[in-house]
Amino acid sequence: MITITGIVKVSNSEEGQSSFKITVYRYENPWTIPNFLCMARIGLSPVLGYLIVEKEFNLSLGLFFLAGITDLLDGYIARNWANQKSALGSALDPLADKILISVLYISLTYAQLIPVPLTAMIISRDVALIAAVFYVRYKTVPPPRTLSKFFNPCYATAQLKPTFISKVNTAVQLVLVAASLAAPVFQYADSMFLQTLWYITAMTTAASAYSYYHYGKKTVQVLNHTK
Repeated sequence: MITITGIVKVSNSEEGQSSFKITVYRYENPWTIPNFLCMARIGLSPVLGYLIVEKEFNLSLGLFFLAGITDLLDGYIARNWANQKSALGSALDPLADKILISVLYISLTYAQLIPVPLTAMIISRDVALIAAVFYVRYKTVPPPRTLSKFFNPCYATAQLKPTFISKVNTAVQLVLVAASLAAPVFQYADSMFLQTLWYITAMTTAASAYSYYHYGKKTVQVLNHTK
C-alpha cells in the first residue's frame, strides 16, 4: 500500500487569494490472490447460467460448489494475510457475489425453479447497490476525475463494509440456489421446503435493502481525505 499526496490550488476570486488543499489517497497493488479468486467466480457465472438453461443440473451443481469454495478461500486469505487484503477486494468480493447470484437467479427462474417476483426483487436490490458503489467511487476518486482513473483498480479510494443482515442475506440466497439446483437432481422441485426458502429469502432481501438505506454512510469508509 502506497500513500500519495496531491496538492490542489484553489482560488478565491472575490478576495483575490489562493489556498491549497492537500488530498491524501492510497495507491495499492490490486493483483492479489483473493481478487483473482473473485474474478474467477465472475467468470464462472455465465458458464453456470448456460448450464442451467440447458438443464445440465448435475454439472451446474458441481460448478456452483466450486464457486462457493473460491468465495470461502478469498475471504480466508484476505483475513489471514495482510498483504492480500485490499480496498478493491472489499468491493470486488460482494460484486462477484451479486453477479453470480443475479445470473443464477435469472437462469433458475428461466428453468422455472425460482418464482419471477423473487428474482425481480433480488435483481432490483443488487442494481441499486451497484449504482451506489459507482456513485461512491466517483465521489472519492481524487481530482481531476477521468475515466482511466475511475476504472484504475490501483486507486484505493473507499472500503465497503457490508451490514450483518446483508451477509446473512447472501448466505440465504446461496442456500436457495443450492437447494434449487439440487431439486431436479433429487426430485423435490415442488416441495414445501423450497417454497419456505422463497419466503425466507424475500424477507432477508428486504431487510438487507433497508439496512443499507438506514445505515447509509456507515457502510463506507473513505480512504482518501482532503486537508
